[in-house]
Amino acid sequence: MSNSRSLVRHGSILSLLTLGSRVLGLLREMAKASLLGTSALSDAFSVAFLIPNLFRRLFAEGSISVAFIPTFKEYLLENNPVRIREFLSCFFTFLTFFVTLAVMAGIILTPILVPIFGMEAFDETIFLTRLMFPFLAFISLAAFFQGILNSVHVFAPSGLAPILLNAVTILCAYGLSPFTQNPARAMAIGVFIGGFLEAAIQFPFVIKKGYPFFFTGLKRAIRNPGTRKVLRLVGPTIIGMAAYQLNDLVSTALAGNAGEGVVSSLQYSLRLQELILGVFAVSIGTVLLPDLAEQAKSARWELYNERLVSAMNIIALITIPITFFSLAQGNALIRLLFQGRSFGETSVRLTLSAFTFHMPGLFFIALNRILAPAFYAQSDSKSPTLAGIISFVVNIVLATLLVGPLRGAGIALSLSLASAVNTVLLVLFLRKNPNIAVGKALKPALLYTFKLIFFSALAVLPVVWINPRLSAQFADQGRFIAHGLPLVITAMIYGAVGLFFLFITRDQLIRGIIKMIHR
Repeated sequence: MSNSRSLVRHGSILSLLTLGSRVLGLLREMAKASLLGTSALSDAFSVAFLIPNLFRRLFAEGSISVAFIPTFKEYLLENNPVRIREFLSCFFTFLTFFVTLAVMAGIILTPILVPIFGMEAFDETIFLTRLMFPFLAFISLAAFFQGILNSVHVFAPSGLAPILLNAVTILCAYGLSPFTQNPARAMAIGVFIGGFLEAAIQFPFVIKKGYPFFFTGLKRAIRNPGTRKVLRLVGPTIIGMAAYQLNDLVSTALAGNAGEGVVSSLQYSLRLQELILGVFAVSIGTVLLPDLAEQAKSARWELYNERLVSAMNIIALITIPITFFSLAQGNALIRLLFQGRSFGETSVRLTLSAFTFHMPGLFFIALNRILAPAFYAQSDSKSPTLAGIISFVVNIVLATLLVGPLRGAGIALSLSLASAVNTVLLVLFLRKNPNIAVGKALKPALLYTFKLIFFSALAVLPVVWINPRLSAQFADQGRFIAHGLPLVITAMIYGAVGLFFLFITRDQLIRGIIKMIHR
């Protein structure tokens, strides 16, 4: 229980900042829904932002989480300032050179990439993609700075950085729209500026912690043992990440050819899902990775196991109840957040159909964010890579089969099922390490999960019964009251019933968390 409290304590500041970021991200999507709806122009912006974002996840976040942090941890344990500075300088030089080439290539090849998605606003999609491609360079540097800070258990700056991105994008969406050809261009300018600020806000903290770095020769950078180790670790992962990101590309291409608005509706649905993932799963995973890496390098496997199991239980406690409530109140949630101006009944219907099939995958996607760092901490990037490739194949096969009859809902269902396959594979692969007691912990973890499913199903029954009556009571009020008040009231009822069940069964995890919050 002390490990559970420690995880929550260390992740609390990051979770609060991430909550702010995700709320602003949701507001950004609300601004997009208001200005663009699920129009062809909205699809154009979604695809244009997806392309550089895909490479960001592939090269920036992937390499930093998988390879940089475990390698940098080894240098920190050596406690040799000269070698630390040499490694940081060499890796910074290599990263800058590589990402610059990627941005230039992306801008040149955009006309070849865009036709894959079947966009109606073809020329506008090309323009927006090229405008936002430098975002990849800024965000890669931001990921590098984040890797340094997270390795020394400094999480606040990396939590603050996405807040700036979303805030600037919202300000530009409304502030620059009167001066640009369309609101999508105003938002693209916001993404460009926000990416720069993500890197700029973290750099002073890196210097303050005493980790300066400089440009060095490219040959020297490539020959550095630390850089080579990062590249060796990240090599297999890039294949797996490429498969994972190819999921987005193929799914978006299928959605783009399934009809106008399907791409945007999937993006709106995913934004709601990512609001929960970002606040809890990503925060816990971010805090967990440096900790597990240090314990793996020090061979403290008992503590490693306790941390991992605690993180998995926390994820179950958070995501399973939220999934049941979201499925019961999805319509009200979407109408409250997005409906208005350009976002009408058709947009609500498209988004709700995707959301209904996205949410069952929340638990598995969140678990994957926790299980993957367990491999990366041991410098094992091959196992999650293989799991990612297999789940990619499952997703693409299912999406191709289901997009015809179910359109966007079929793509969402495919992602949820593929995420479940990925979770099962990661657990099986984790059991191969004799130092990790996954088998011993699996039975109580499954029992805990089924207990939460049962309690959540019981707690949602009053919500299903009372919601139509509350909606009828406030139907004549404005959008925020008509949908917001029933949502708040049912959430309070649902939470109270769920907590009652946990308390009468003396749930140790929830009691420990509440005691920690009280202190």
